[in-house]
Amino acid sequence: MAATELSFYDRISDALANPDGQLAIAAGARAKYDNRARAMSEFPNMEITRDRARSIRAHTLSQLDKFLAEFADNVEALGGHIFWAKDAQECNQYINEIARAKDVQLVAKAKSMLTEEISLNQSLETSGIDVVETDLGEFIVQLSGDKPSHIIAPILHMTREDVGNVFKEKLNVPFSDDPATLNAIARAHMREIFLKADMGISGVNFGVSESGAICLVTNEGNGRLISTAPRIHVAVMGMERLVPTLADLSIMLQLLARSATGQKLSVYSNILCGPRRKNEYDGPEELHIVILDNGRSEILGSTLSEILYCIRCGACLNACPVFHSIGGHAYGSVYPGPVGSVLSPLLFGDPWNPLPHASSLCGACKEVCPVDIDLPGLLLKSRSQQIVKGKSPLWMRLSQWVYAITSCNPILFGLALRSGQVVSRLLANDGWFTTLPGPLQGWSIHRDFPALAQKSFRQLWDKPSQD
Repeated sequence: MAATELSFYDRISDALANPDGQLAIAAGARAKYDNRARAMSEFPNMEITRDRARSIRAHTLSQLDKFLAEFADNVEALGGHIFWAKDAQECNQYINEIARAKDVQLVAKAKSMLTEEISLNQSLETSGIDVVETDLGEFIVQLSGDKPSHIIAPILHMTREDVGNVFKEKLNVPFSDDPATLNAIARAHMREIFLKADMGISGVNFGVSESGAICLVTNEGNGRLISTAPRIHVAVMGMERLVPTLADLSIMLQLLARSATGQKLSVYSNILCGPRRKNEYDGPEELHIVILDNGRSEILGSTLSEILYCIRCGACLNACPVFHSIGGHAYGSVYPGPVGSVLSPLLFGDPWNPLPHASSLCGACKEVCPVDIDLPGLLLKSRSQQIVKGKSPLWMRLSQWVYAITSCNPILFGLALRSGQVVSRLLANDGWFTTLPGPLQGWSIHRDFPALAQKSFRQLWDKPSQD
C-alpha cells in the first residue's frame, strides 16, 4: 500500500475542516456502537463465549503452520487450487496470470479488505481487465473514485444526498436520496455484472482447517453470487484467517455479526467446499485460494502478534473517540481506527508510524473487541518500539533527551522549575495561558491552561508551613 502525499496531521486537519463528514461519521459509528451493545446484552454467556473465541484465535496462531498445511491439503482434496503468496506482488501476479490464461474480461468482486491492502483492483485494471465491486458500499466508493472509510461500512462518511449525486453523475439516473430507490438502481446494475462476469474474487472471513471450507459473510447476497455464477472463483485469504473446526467457526460467526452490525447472525453465511463437482448445477468450474503472507509471518513472531487475532468486525472503530472525530480517511490506511493504528505500521512501514499516537488509550476499543485484544497495550508497545528503534519524530527524541538529562540532575531540575515560574508569570494572562507555543499549540485551541503556581511542591516541602 502506497503512502499518501499528505502527512497524517494534514489529513486530520482536512477531516476536521469537513463538518458534514464529521457528523455522518460520528452518527454512523455511534449507531453501530449502540446496536452492538444491544445485541451483546441479549447474548447469554457473552463473556464466556468471548473468552472461548480468544482461546480459539490464540490456539490457531500458536500452531498456524500445522493448520495451514491441513487446510491446504483439504482444499486440494476437494478439487481446489492453493497458491502461497509471499507478498502483494506475488498475489497480484498469480491472479493476473489466471485471468490472462482464461481470457477473463470482467471481474465481479465481493468486499475484501485484503484485496484493498494489496491494491488488486488497480493491478487488474492495469492489465486491461474491468473490475466491478458488488458490495453496495464498495460499489459507491468505486464509482465516486473515493476510498473506504470504515472496515465494515465503506461509505460511513457519505450522506444519502452524496450517494444520490454519485449515481446521477456516474449511472445517468435521476437524482434520488431515497434508500430504497438507490438500492434498486444498484441492484439493477449489479445483476448484469453477475451474469457477465468471467471471474469472481472474494476475501475469506474464515478458512476451516478440518474440512478445507471457506466462509464468506455478507448481508447483501453478493458473496453467494460472485462465488457461484462466474466460471472461476478466486478467494484471497490472509494466512491468519483460520479456525480449526466448524464448531469453532460457529462461535466466531456469532460474535462477528453482533460486533460488526448488531445482528444475531449475518444474512448470508456461505460455507464453500471446493469447485463444482460432476452432476452439480451451480458453482465455479475452478476455485483458487490464495493464502497471503504480506508481512504477517513477521508479525506472528513479534511482541505485537496479538493483533493477528483480529476478525475485522470494526467494533473498535465504532467505540474510538479519535475515529469519531477524524474518520477513517485521516489514517491514510485501508485499516483505520485502533486496530489499524497497530497493524498499519507493521504491514506498510514507517510512513504510518504516527498512527499509534492517535489514541487517548481510554480502553473503549478493548472493551468491545470480540476476541479481547489488548489494543491499548499494543498501541503502547508500538510507541515504545518506535522510540527504541529511533523512529519517533526528531522533536520528540530531543525533548525526551532534554527531559531525561534535566530530571536526573537536581540542580538542573530546580533551575528549570524556577525558569518555568518566571516565564509563566510573564506570559500568563490573569493566571491563565490562552495559547501555548510550538507543538503544544493544539492543546490550547479549545481550552485555557492555568499558569504555574508561584511555589512548587518541592519549595513548599522544603519550607513547610509553621501553622
